[in-house]
Amino acid sequence: MELSQADRQHLDKSKQDTGSLGNTNDGLKYDSGRIAHDFSCIHSKDLLPAVGGEEATKHFLQELVNILLAYISKSLKRSSKVLDFHYPHQLKEGLEGFSLELPDQPDNLEQLLVDCRDTLKYGGTYECKIFSVNRFTYEISPVFILMEEVVLRKMHSIIGWPEEDGDGIFCPGGTMSNLYSVLLARFHLFPAVKTHGMSAIPRLALFTSAHSHYSIKKSASVLGIGSENVIVVRCDKRGKMISSELDSSIEAAKSKGQVPFYVNATAGTTVYGAFDPLNEIADISHSVTWNPHKMMGVPLQCSTILVKRKGLLQECNQLCAEYLFQPDKHYDVSYDTGDKTIQCGRHVDVFKLWLMWKAKGSEGFEAQINHCLENAEYLYYKLKRRTDFQLVFKGKPEHSNVCFWYLPKRLQNISPGPERDRELHMVAPQIKTKMMEEGFTMIGYQPLEDKVNFFRCVFSNPATQREDVDFLIDEIARLGCEL
Repeated sequence: MELSQADRQHLDKSKQDTGSLGNTNDGLKYDSGRIAHDFSCIHSKDLLPAVGGEEATKHFLQELVNILLAYISKSLKRSSKVLDFHYPHQLKEGLEGFSLELPDQPDNLEQLLVDCRDTLKYGGTYECKIFSVNRFTYEISPVFILMEEVVLRKMHSIIGWPEEDGDGIFCPGGTMSNLYSVLLARFHLFPAVKTHGMSAIPRLALFTSAHSHYSIKKSASVLGIGSENVIVVRCDKRGKMISSELDSSIEAAKSKGQVPFYVNATAGTTVYGAFDPLNEIADISHSVTWNPHKMMGVPLQCSTILVKRKGLLQECNQLCAEYLFQPDKHYDVSYDTGDKTIQCGRHVDVFKLWLMWKAKGSEGFEAQINHCLENAEYLYYKLKRRTDFQLVFKGKPEHSNVCFWYLPKRLQNISPGPERDRELHMVAPQIKTKMMEEGFTMIGYQPLEDKVNFFRCVFSNPATQREDVDFLIDEIARLGCEL
């Protein structure tokens, strides 16, 4: 990488900046002119969007920039190491105080800055950390390989699976995680498919609810199973898969000569936010797709496939490419995790989640999700009391999804029926158009089965407050009252 003269001058200036990080008797401090900020007293909840969090956010982000600039400047020197290598057990044991373990309580910002600096120091090659960001072998990306192991182990424990027996990987989105789940289920029952293809195994059938994500059908198409072999199971009025319908669908598939091999259950469907009867199928569950970029608020993309049986990912996907995965390396090659994926090179999605977990702690994530659920309930009760809105369901939302219609004045006194449905179907798209043209609100809509277009408000942003919910309601009424 070549730097221009202006870039080099900027780097030199950054080293002399009074806003540099220094160790003092009082801890890690940031000196911004006349004000010294002690980051050991500040937590992520004190940053924006917290009221009065502008200054703390500015100083913290500036310190992060200083750390990156100092690192880049050092990396450009020919005397710098390409890699500061340490064996897995050294990093796991907390080398020089660097701990990968995830806390229940949030760490302060001082610790987060130390974590960022240590990640850069031990993370791998310069290109890995700043540009290419690949993770197929331990030698290229040691810290991120171990970081993924720690985070996945934590997620396994939350699910309730034994930490030492499970496995998993981070994937580029929930669709890919779901594809992995179908791929692994097929290989688990018919390992010959890996070498001999679909012609060597019987005609398969997989089952999913009528309200499930479209990625299940897409996975069947991509893997050569065929979308017609995806059996869609009926749901109840709240969008939950009906267990008895699943049983009858499995028996019907068997009678046609198909071999059932996979059942997909959803925890929070896309539209209604419904939970399938998880307890009734949990005992036969072998994998879980978990998307931290949803309710946990991790920046896209961040998704995992968690597998109950250790080694299944490796058996299913490994091809032992000799130019990458040599068995005679000087460290434990089980940490060369690239061969258990179908893509080999992967972006470091785990770092975002790991750092957020450090900043928020498990309790912080819990509070954040509870806040979203409380906002959904608040919207539900507000709409329930109004005559110009109608809820799709009378009962409280099961998740953070709230589905509703807006009723313009001219439709409020028309009895439900085909005529009103035709008119009501056009209301949400017209309001959405006005929303986009004015630019102050944005909310999705869709029809579903026999229901005409309705709005679907899904709360996942922890910065949303009740005032925002009130504003949304008023804006919809303002934009739609004369339709």
